[in-house]
Amino acid sequence: MRAGLLTEGGYPYVSGDAGLWCDRLVRGLGQHEFDLYVLGRGRRQEEQGLLALPPQVARVRTAPLWTAEGDGGAVAYGRRARRRFTEHYGELAGAVCTTGDGGASGAVADRFANALYGLAELAREEGGLGAALRSDTAVRTLERACHAPGAPRTAREARVADLLTVTGHLERALRPLSLDWYGDDALGAADLCHATSGGPAALPGLLARHFHGVPLLVTEYGVHLRSHYLERGPDAAAPAVRALLAAFHGRLATEIYRRAEILTPGNAHARRWQERCGADRARIRTVYPGMAADGFTEAGESPDRADPDTLVWVGGVEPAKDLISLLHAFAEVRREEPGARLRIVGGPSGPDGPAYLGHCRALAAQLFPDEAEGAHAVGSNPVSFEEIGGPEAPTLPDAYASGAVVVLSSVVEGFPTGLIEAMFCGRATVSTDVGAVVEVIGGTGLVVPPRNPRALADACVALLRDPERRARLGAAARARALELFTVEQNVAAFHGIYLEIVSHCPVRRDLLDASGAPLPFAAPAESHVPARWPATPTWALSTTEPAR
Repeated sequence: MRAGLLTEGGYPYVSGDAGLWCDRLVRGLGQHEFDLYVLGRGRRQEEQGLLALPPQVARVRTAPLWTAEGDGGAVAYGRRARRRFTEHYGELAGAVCTTGDGGASGAVADRFANALYGLAELAREEGGLGAALRSDTAVRTLERACHAPGAPRTAREARVADLLTVTGHLERALRPLSLDWYGDDALGAADLCHATSGGPAALPGLLARHFHGVPLLVTEYGVHLRSHYLERGPDAAAPAVRALLAAFHGRLATEIYRRAEILTPGNAHARRWQERCGADRARIRTVYPGMAADGFTEAGESPDRADPDTLVWVGGVEPAKDLISLLHAFAEVRREEPGARLRIVGGPSGPDGPAYLGHCRALAAQLFPDEAEGAHAVGSNPVSFEEIGGPEAPTLPDAYASGAVVVLSSVVEGFPTGLIEAMFCGRATVSTDVGAVVEVIGGTGLVVPPRNPRALADACVALLRDPERRARLGAAARARALELFTVEQNVAAFHGIYLEIVSHCPVRRDLLDASGAPLPFAAPAESHVPARWPATPTWALSTTEPAR
């Protein structure tokens, strides 16, 4: 089978966010051939180069979408093409400006889809959309749609600066429409397209389906629409900008979910988002991210290594992890268990990480003033701040293995990979009820409300005082993690899904290899069965001979 794998700013770059998961998938499906289609998101990332790729990767094509060059920006349209662009872009803007939520009604969804594919066909015929999408015509068309009957009040209040911002965002999001990836020598030759995220990254798969009938598989371990909502908060953009961009991404998500043959969310939380945007429940298969369990085997099989009085937190330090609540909770723990310790293992993450880490250090010194001296050293203060690679936590498994209870205190969490690592290590856990935590834990750990230090403290104390319960929960957690969250489980699930897709939705084309033989899966197997069957009397189908 020939699969076109669509990624955005990740695999196969060395610094790609989704690189590890995609690399494991490609290597695990060695019986298939992969063409990688990468939407680049930065010059620095591309300069760092690619990972060492396995032999089943036939080629890599990259579209540098971090620059507008090469996206058809220099194409000058004639009068007829300009009229077609205005018509299609007007329809798309009209669908965006129609009152409704992310799960658009059928009529609005069809209007958006027709406009999207009309723009794609125009780009294919004329050489690109870049200049048109950045033109004054695009801005004026969007402005008319914002003032049309039925437009929401926030859209009607859009100022010129807001219209320019939205137009610029739409131009960047629609750049995949201008790519030269949709011929018979590219995605048109694939047996299926596998988009590793939703949103604009799945656009090439939509177009391969539109132009060539190539079935589309969409995997979302983080729902693109949800990420957009989180990034475009009240402090990030004006109300009109937020409303229009949310509507655009909601319409796009609806179209992707309608057209994908199969959707594979990484958890039930992502699945609910997809269903809310119109995805057919029958075409959804939850596939948990695969993680390598080998490195945690020793810790998981040696539960006695843990300090029975130590709580461990592991991760990237940032405000969403809510270490402030954890520190206040630990102060309550110390009142009931004076010998308890808390190890915070991890460096700052994100732009706010360094300042937040400094604030947490200061709070720890304030909460434990009698022990503040030497607060950075292990063994003096009951709270220690460490990083992986230090003398007390040389490796990630060592960090988890050092404590009797692993704590997760986040207020925002997608799929909690750190929690699964703790489960691989056979550790009892206390977690806040956010994201997919309850789904991952499945009854093998304690879960408390977020931003509730008292509840977090009570759960930690309960496990610190009950070693038998800790051991029982840790063993159950390790068994659950090994059953559901390994690389092998993930690869096996996608192997079955790939075969399911091509068996139900074969691409009907006449493609031959160099020797003139048909390419595998280029035509349905049923087409090779002789069309004429000899007539068989119905009496010949029965027999009186006894069964043997």
